[in-house]
Amino acid sequence: VLELDSGREHLFSARYACPVCDYSLPELEPRLFSFNNPMGACPECDGLGTISFFDPRRVVAHPGLSLASGAIKGWDRRNQFYFQMLTSLAAHFGFDVEAPFEKLPEPVQTLVLYGTQEKIPFSYLSERGRTIVKEHAFEGILPSLERRYKETDSLVVREELAKYLNAKACPACEGTRLRPEARHVKVDDRAIYEVSGLPLKQALEFFRQLKLEGSKQAIAEKIVNEIVARLSFLNNVGLDYLSLDRGADTLSGGEAQRIRLASQIGSGLTGVMYVLDEPSIGLHQRDNARLLATLKHLRDLGNTVIVVEHDEEAINSADHVLDMGPGAGEHGGQVVAEGPPEQIRRNPASLTGQYLSGALEIAVPKNRRRVDRTRVFRLRGARGNNLKNIDLALPVGLFVCVSGVSGSGKSTLINDTLYHAVARELYGSVHEPAAHDSIKGLEFFDKAVSVDQSPIGRTPRSNPATYTALFTPIRELFAGVPMARERGYGPGRFSFNVKGGRCEACQGDGVIKVEMHFLPDIYVPCDVCHGKRYNRETLEVQFKGKNIHEVLQMTVEAAYEFLNAVPAVERKLQTLLEVGLGYIQLGQPATTLSGGEAQRVKLSLELSKRDTGRTLYILDEPTTGLHFKDIDLLLSVLHRLRDAGNTVVVIEHNLDVIKTADWIIDLGPEGGEGGGRILAQGTPEDVAALDASFTGRTLRNVLGKRVRRAA
Repeated sequence: VLELDSGREHLFSARYACPVCDYSLPELEPRLFSFNNPMGACPECDGLGTISFFDPRRVVAHPGLSLASGAIKGWDRRNQFYFQMLTSLAAHFGFDVEAPFEKLPEPVQTLVLYGTQEKIPFSYLSERGRTIVKEHAFEGILPSLERRYKETDSLVVREELAKYLNAKACPACEGTRLRPEARHVKVDDRAIYEVSGLPLKQALEFFRQLKLEGSKQAIAEKIVNEIVARLSFLNNVGLDYLSLDRGADTLSGGEAQRIRLASQIGSGLTGVMYVLDEPSIGLHQRDNARLLATLKHLRDLGNTVIVVEHDEEAINSADHVLDMGPGAGEHGGQVVAEGPPEQIRRNPASLTGQYLSGALEIAVPKNRRRVDRTRVFRLRGARGNNLKNIDLALPVGLFVCVSGVSGSGKSTLINDTLYHAVARELYGSVHEPAAHDSIKGLEFFDKAVSVDQSPIGRTPRSNPATYTALFTPIRELFAGVPMARERGYGPGRFSFNVKGGRCEACQGDGVIKVEMHFLPDIYVPCDVCHGKRYNRETLEVQFKGKNIHEVLQMTVEAAYEFLNAVPAVERKLQTLLEVGLGYIQLGQPATTLSGGEAQRVKLSLELSKRDTGRTLYILDEPTTGLHFKDIDLLLSVLHRLRDAGNTVVVIEHNLDVIKTADWIIDLGPEGGEGGGRILAQGTPEDVAALDASFTGRTLRNVLGKRVRRAA
């Protein structure tokens, strides 16, 4: 446009283009801000935010060894071809392949790992023993691994090489996942990735305070109100410490369930039946009231809310309670009591009612084990995720409870930092611990065990008998039966994982998978073995009147009565009983076990081992899915581990567990950025005396009940 008066020219573009540098933008659309859309995703990492690379620290697995002795697996003297390359490289650049890798000069280490473009004479020994000299550049070990990983068609080779891979933030988008155009569009001086990185509590404040000018305010008003409403629902169900960009695979079961719950509240539906399975998982007592208020709000809208729950506060808040029992597994399946909570408390047949009324309780120890100040493990400068450069002092040989509101940094401190740091030092674990300065006191431990709630197996072939190594002595028992010996059957005959004794029609699965196009696969019982997994000849062999299939169908309780004369079997069955799993079947597929059951199967395996009394046990919310009675059983097991001299660290919200601990480490004060500090350390009585700790306040009521009852 030309100004007639002054003769000045003004350049305008209908294409969002800069007249100076010719840089142009596409039209701003919602998909430009989505990393799941090619239009918005970072072109370098395809919207993942991370890139995989071969980590030198994983490749050089043993820096204390020389290249010849195996500092780098596959490049030592046992692999003639690659070792000849390294010896030729060493001769040309003048370094020693027999010297420890960590003692080599840094330029030499870089040369070995990343290669050089300079042409070097390499000597190779042919099959006939003649020396052949070829001149070429040295590719480098890391580029060689990267090339092999990309070019190989072998799944085995790819899996082996994947062990050396690590992930880091994409250098192009710095982990934001978006292309540059999307990253430079800002609302109130914040880009979309900055807003989605805020904890939900801060994100809600940002949108509540957002003020736009003129017509922009009118255009954005409805959108902003909708965003504020949805963020409010997420905050109300106790998720204010999460951020919008949090990966779904990092959420706990309880968190994922509460996110779905928040989306349902936002829909405003009525006349709907909602079924929730333990929504209080991973929730601190402080946040429990907000969750229960949310459930009551759903009820008040005209919906029916059915909650499967063990939490005392949730049971007491219900309008109607159905108590199932009287026991578990075969001993359950009946409605023992129903009615308002008060009615359940008065019913003598209800085990739940007895715990609610106080007739039964999980006792507080009369004497707690004292801290030995000379035996303390120290972790300094922990700063992973939201941790604020904290120092952890962990008393050795005690039952230690790590508490704090949801998102305060408990899992980061214990699982991501403490466990991985100890495991790396003890076993050379490849898992990288979260950022920290140092650890001191490793001499107190000879083993570290993390008992988490991940499945014990991902296929129906895995079961409690195979996981706890119980199946091996049972198969040996059947192989020793006279009929099996007459027929020449060994223990392998009674395995459903190998050919011989298994049914070949279903290959020992007992079921056949039917692929349904556009629908989930379905499993139908095998027509030949009718779900028994074994062929007719194998099932003819019996021990005390029962075949191998019938033994696998037994519950742990029944199997203990049947096989308690066999010492190798009796010990493992005894530990399964001790952790409260008497009702599960020996051959129950791992895929049907809950997280809490899987965790207790792992715990029973650890209990059945001979321990040295110097083990560090770490459990993350072991009471998930447990009744008061089962918690009491579990605590007796954990205290037994402690009494043997081991250190037991439990991340827990359950006050019945916290009150029985010898020592408490309380994190907070809030979740997310508002947490990451150690608020209190000491005995439950010490922590209960502190007003600054939310755990202390709720613990005060529980310990107060004990005092009132004693009086």
